[in-house]
Amino acid sequence: MIIALTTSGDTLTSPLNTTFGRAPKFLVYDTDTGAFNVIDNQQNLNSAQGAGIQSAQTVSKSGAQCLISGHCGPKAFRVLAASGIHVYYSDAQTVADALQLYRNGALKQAQSADVEGHSA
Repeated sequence: MIIALTTSGDTLTSPLNTTFGRAPKFLVYDTDTGAFNVIDNQQNLNSAQGAGIQSAQTVSKSGAQCLISGHCGPKAFRVLAASGIHVYYSDAQTVADALQLYRNGALKQAQSADVEGHSA
């Protein structure tokens, strides 16, 4: 399984970012091999519009099958869902903590966005 997680860092001990569209980076983790890479999302940090949609397209292109983030807005959620990417919300402190919660089955798959646009 390929999992994308929102973060501001480059390692598994980096903090899990609470926003999706304006997350500084995505850590893309392969649960089969333990390998991961980090995708920069700086272009969307100060975007006036479309940050969530563009970020969702970036995650889709990464090959991720699910996303773990603090929050996700409605437009981004629709793009992710249309791409077959399952969304999970977490308030974990780090990327590693969020991955462990996912592995333990402690995260529920989201059925909708959990915030209005422009805040996630």
